[in-house]
Amino acid sequence: MGRGRVQLKRIENKINRQVTFSKRRSGLLKKAHEISVLCDAQVALMVFSSKGKLFEYATESCMERILERYERNSYTEIQCATDEIQQNGNWTWEHAKLKARMETLQRNLRHYEGEDIQNLSLRELQNLEQQLDSALKRIRSRKNQLMLESISELQKKDKALQEQNNILAKKLKEKEKTNVEQAHWQLNNNCQDSSSMLLPLNISSNGREKEDNETTNSGVLLPWMIRHHLE
Repeated sequence: MGRGRVQLKRIENKINRQVTFSKRRSGLLKKAHEISVLCDAQVALMVFSSKGKLFEYATESCMERILERYERNSYTEIQCATDEIQQNGNWTWEHAKLKARMETLQRNLRHYEGEDIQNLSLRELQNLEQQLDSALKRIRSRKNQLMLESISELQKKDKALQEQNNILAKKLKEKEKTNVEQAHWQLNNNCQDSSSMLLPLNISSNGREKEDNETTNSGVLLPWMIRHHLE
């Protein structure tokens, strides 16, 4: 005789329920793998036990990519439905979808801030931790990049300032050299002018002394000598 049809209802015996869950879960995962291989399909399967334990299967272990694709498709469907709703003038369904989406985003945001995580399972906490670690790595990478760019920019400015300082120092040195040369040239000119002015005076003094001697020897007083004696 063939097997009778199994009635679908909750198994009351805890042990039998756990055994059935284990068998059906393995079969379901096997079927998911078979359809992905035979039909070249992307499959993502998630099963939560009654205790909250997660069992999952994803084609080539790309669960995140498949979920992102699902979200894009869901968003596309929502957009199409939104257009249809706009045409029909019914905003109730769109409002419900947007509200659910907003609640999901707000819940994820609270989880990222470390709030409302008491009811999360171990697997969900691990996923959340991985997301935060990835975000922190990206933040640190961007911060290090900005710091390196800032240091490089400061080094370029420092190099430019050093070059300008060297140019100014060279110009100052050349100017000081020019000032010294001009001072020497002016001093030489002043000395030459002084020498040319003292020479006629000496000649005049010597001539007068000679004239005085001749006058004294001859016994004749010159006019200027007479005025000197009268005074």
